[in-house]
This record gives sequence, structure tokens and C-alpha cells, in this order.
Amino acid sequence: MRGVTSGTLGKIRGFVDPTAQGKLAKWARLLPIIAAYEPKLKDFSDTQIRKEGLSLRHRARSGEPILHLIPEAFALVREAGRRTLGMRHYDVQLLGGIAAAHRSIIEMQTGEGKTLTATAPLFLYALAGRGAQLATVNDYLAKRDAEWMEPIYRAVGMSVGIIQAQQQPSDRAKAYAADITYGTANEFGFDFLRDRLLLRRIREGQNDLIGQMLFNQRGASGDKPVQRDPFFALVDEADSILIDEARTPLIISAIPGEAEKIQVATYTWCAEHALDFVEKEDYEWDDEKKSAELTRKGRNKVRAIEKPPILDTVGMFDLYTYTERAIKVQREFHLDRQYVIRDGEIVIVDEFTGRLSEGRKWRDGIHQAIEAKEGIEVTVATGQAARITIQDFFLRYENIAGMTGTAAASRRELKKIYQCNFIPVPTNKPPRRIKLPTRVFGDSGEKYRAIVSEIEELHAEGRPVLIGTRSIDKSLTIAELLDEKNIEYQILNAYHVEEEAEIVARAGQIGRVTVSTNMAGRGTDIRLGDGVEDLGGLHVICTEMHESARIDRQLIGRCGRQGDPGSYRQYLALDDELLLAGFGPKKSERLKKIGERGGRNFNPYESLFKKAQRKVERKHFRQRKALMYFEKQRKKMQREMGQDPYLDSTN
Repeated sequence: MRGVTSGTLGKIRGFVDPTAQGKLAKWARLLPIIAAYEPKLKDFSDTQIRKEGLSLRHRARSGEPILHLIPEAFALVREAGRRTLGMRHYDVQLLGGIAAAHRSIIEMQTGEGKTLTATAPLFLYALAGRGAQLATVNDYLAKRDAEWMEPIYRAVGMSVGIIQAQQQPSDRAKAYAADITYGTANEFGFDFLRDRLLLRRIREGQNDLIGQMLFNQRGASGDKPVQRDPFFALVDEADSILIDEARTPLIISAIPGEAEKIQVATYTWCAEHALDFVEKEDYEWDDEKKSAELTRKGRNKVRAIEKPPILDTVGMFDLYTYTERAIKVQREFHLDRQYVIRDGEIVIVDEFTGRLSEGRKWRDGIHQAIEAKEGIEVTVATGQAARITIQDFFLRYENIAGMTGTAAASRRELKKIYQCNFIPVPTNKPPRRIKLPTRVFGDSGEKYRAIVSEIEELHAEGRPVLIGTRSIDKSLTIAELLDEKNIEYQILNAYHVEEEAEIVARAGQIGRVTVSTNMAGRGTDIRLGDGVEDLGGLHVICTEMHESARIDRQLIGRCGRQGDPGSYRQYLALDDELLLAGFGPKKSERLKKIGERGGRNFNPYESLFKKAQRKVERKHFRQRKALMYFEKQRKKMQREMGQDPYLDSTN
């Protein structure tokens, strides 16, 4: 282990943040102490390794501070990883684990091994006997990572549980009772609400429909909550869950009322006539709020259009509101961008990951308006029996930490809300990622032709290429152009989520061309095939800038992992959506007209895209702050009235 400390510190000194640098330098002093246990542990039998884990558990439960056990606990997990999986934690992975143990959001670049890093802090906190939970973004990753790392935990005497959607209550109770539990943030939150509702029904002795429904769902264990008190949570993809999804409400709906048919008929009627309304004549569009407001002429049109008798009981003001909502949906929500249709249902496509968001629905009638627009069965917008936001749920934990590949831009927000340090962890090997000059075009058509030309050139060399797009329809556009060139490719989007891991894992093979939406393989490493390193490694093409720089970094991070060679290039056009989002319709229209003139060098406009991105990021931050303020006020009022802030007092 000679030179470990000085080598690691040398990498740390490259960071600008002096606070993070100081903390990492302090924690790096533990690395030689951890290494000193290694020779002894290598000589232990499997039984002795397990006994050592049980001994640490006894010490933690006898009152010894958990953080004092880091050297021994981390050394034990490293040895367990080596002998069970052939995966020995790198020093930087242990360093990331130490930072997580100290309530930090750690930033580790893509491919640096966050899955293995998580095992050390999870084991450490599980020693206290109060449970340690890892929250990730989907069921597949939760199950894969838990089963993959389980041999390590078993070797040191720990049990592992997995929470999955559609899981039986008795199985959930067992999973939460395990020392370490893997699951999704959404499932953890919904179980909290179900437990809360169940306890209230039992406490109040009510035998109503909701109470009976919850009891039936839980079966034989229906009289007991499944979760333990929140102790330690390690959040994977922390920027996505704790920032992007922070204000997403998790809602358990109440029983539908008698107005179901009228409500469905209203959504359907408005969807049928939404396209009859003309902007600036019948309604005014607020681009900042993304909302429509009917003019006097528009309201008169609502009155004049023939209506079915079932709408006679609907107030005219309500009809105006439903119509404005239908107009908004026609303008802002598009099939294969914000949602897909699967098995006759609208399924939301997460804007940050490109994955399907199972079980989620848009609020305020938007989901029902989209169902009506697409001509599928309209689900009733019910009341709320219980609700909590992702942010509120994780703020309940005594200890919280996170892992991500891209959180630097959100470090202040994470510190303010979650009281977590932001710690960028150095890479195990120096990065060899090359940035090629950005290319800016007058319009998207010209941009896509240039993209396909570059793909064709690299494909002829045998070099693998990963193309990242913002939406499903744009990935299909690229796919059609590749078909014209007879270039074989794999496509990765919300329609192919089951094959995601396999598609991504093979994206680094010779001659491979992979077209993906925002998900860009998160959770699965892209390993280079034989001979690819000599060709320059994986090349990533970014077809647009996203509204968040973090999403761009996630895509770029797919190349150049673990010291591999790689390169990337950004392609932009003056009709890209980002300019509209950042500057509004007037300026974006002017830029489009400039682009339509053609025949000129548009590269000097690159700075405009970065400016637009910063404006959108600031706008989203203001929205999150406002929502957080209103949520706090709502909870405060309910507590003052003696009500549970997570439950609806009428149910």
C-alpha cells in the first residue's frame, strides 16, 4: 500500500472547492489504517469473517459510535468483496464510502463503481440494527444491485431485502426487517403513506372503505406497518431523486365520488374542441407559466359550441378551466416525448432519465386531459387520502447521503435543503476524454445530416458511437436517417427499457451504433470491446443541449470511463427547443429566421445556448423554492389545526 495516501491526496488537490479538498484530505488519512487490516483479514476463514462482522454489530449496538468503526468495517467489506465477487474496493471507492458515511452527496464519474462503493457505508450503518436503505430510480436497478452485492453482505453476517412494485405486504415487511434494504424512492414513500393511513384507521377505529382496502392489501399482516423508523438512507442518482424529483408528490387517492361520468364527459368534450381555439384570438398563452387563458371571444366560443346534455350541470367557469387545460395539453404534451401509450394507459416518460415512470400521474387534471386527447379511457381524478413529496420523505431520515455522477451544479441546493456536504471523489485513473469542437447549424435538418455523416465516417472505421437525444421522437428521426444509410444500430428509449442493460453493456463493441434518449445507460457500464481502445474508444454525440447541464454531463460521462480513451461532440441548431425555453418565443423566432438564411458560420452562437441553459436552470430552481415554501405553509397550517400533514383530514 506504499504511496496510497500521497497518491490519493495528489488527485484531491486538483479540486477547486477548498472545503471538499480539506475533508477529503482528512478522510484519506483513514486509508492506510484500513489497509493495515488487510493482511490479517486475508488469512481469516469465511467463518471468521462472518464472526468479525457480528462482533462489529455487537459493538455498535453496545453504544460505540458508528463512525469510530469505519476502519474495521470498511476493511472487512473490502475483503468480503475480494473473496466473494473478485471485486476489491479501490482506495477512491473507500474514500467515497467514508464521505457518504459522513452524510455527504458524493460525485463519482460514470463507471467509477458507485454500486460497490455503496456497500461499505450501508454495512456500517446497518451495524446499529436500525436498518440501512438504498434508494434508486427503478425496480430493475434495485433488484440487480441488491442481488449483485448480496454475497458481500452475507459474508459479513448481514441480511438483504428488496422492495419491488406489486410486492405482497408480507414480503415487504420481511424486506424492511432485513439489515439492508434496496428499493426505489417512490416505493419507500408509498409504503410510508400506507403505514400512516393504516395506523390512523386503527387508532380511530374506523371501518370505512379506505381502511378496509388497505387492510385487504396487506393480508395477514394488515394490522402492522411494514417500515421501521427512518435511520439511514443512501440515495443513488441523488441529483435526479433529491433535486429533479424532489417536489414530485406521491399520492394515494381516495375513493371516487358520484361525479365520475360528468367529469369524464367534460374532459372528452374539451379535448374534442381544443384545436378549435386560436392563439391571440380565443386565448392568450403565457410562456413563463405554460398556461392558456381564454379571451372574451374564447369564452363566447365555449358557450356557443354544442354540448351533450350530461354537461348541463357543469358550471361555465369550470368549462373554461377544462378548456384551458385541454389547450395546454395540446400545446405542451406530446406522444413519445412526455409520455407513451402502453396497454391502453398513459405512462409518463421521465424528462431527466428517459425512463418510464410507472404509477405516476400528472396532477391538476393534466393526466386526464391527456387521456381524453389520445382517445383512451379517462381515469377519474380522485381526491387525496395521503400525500408526501420525495423531499419531505427523505428529510425524515436521521442520516442521509447520496451518490451521483453529476451534482456539482446543485451542490448549494443540496447543502441548504438536506444539510449534506458535496464531495467530488477523484477518479481511480486519470480521464482520457477528448472534447471535440461544438458544431452549430441553422436548422435541425442540417444538423441531423451532419450528425449522420459523422456516424457514417466513424462506423466505417469500426469505432462505436453513442448518440444521445432529448426525446423518443428525435431518436426515431436519427434512426430513420441511419436506415437510409443502411447503418445497423440499436435504439434505446422508453419502449425498450427491458433490454436497456444489454443494449448499453454492448454499446462499446466494435462498429456498434447506439441511439438513446436521456437514459444514456445510467446504472450500467459501457465496456470497450477488443481493439476499440486502439481506435480511440467510444465516441458520444450529443444532439442537443438539455435544460439541465447535469443531463449533458451524464451523457458525456458514458465515454472515457475508468481511464479508457473516448471523445464527444455537441451538435446544436438555432431551432433547438432550449432556445425557446430560455429566451421565449420572440427571440427564438428571430434566431430561427437567422438560421433559415443559411450559408454562414453559426458557431459563434454557441454561447447563447449556454446562456439559455443557465436561465432555464435558474427558473427551475425558483419554481422548486416556491413549491417548497407553499408546502411548508400547508404543513404548518395542518399541524396548527391538529391534523396529520401527510393525510387528508376528510378521509
